[in-house]
Amino acid sequence: LVSPESSVSVSAHNAVVGLAKAPGSTGLWEKFSFGRDPSALQERLFVSEENVDGFLGTAFCPSPCSPSALERQPLIEVLDVTEDRIQIRVE
Repeated sequence: LVSPESSVSVSAHNAVVGLAKAPGSTGLWEKFSFGRDPSALQERLFVSEENVDGFLGTAFCPSPCSPSALERQPLIEVLDVTEDRIQIRVE
């Protein structure tokens, strides 16, 4: 993380933390953890095609799936992500 570019904005009902990657860091962030103290952190995933696919895969097949069940799983593609919406195509 790069300290000067990171930011925090707090209002009465909301808090926003802006994080900036260090110049040598590449790739998308997959997840983050938050909480009041290190012993009680909660994990959240960023929206990505892989994370959406993994989440929906467990929703469609929560226990270990047979090979035929895996073949019937839909193809999921994240098309667009904005602050207001996410567009996903399922085949």
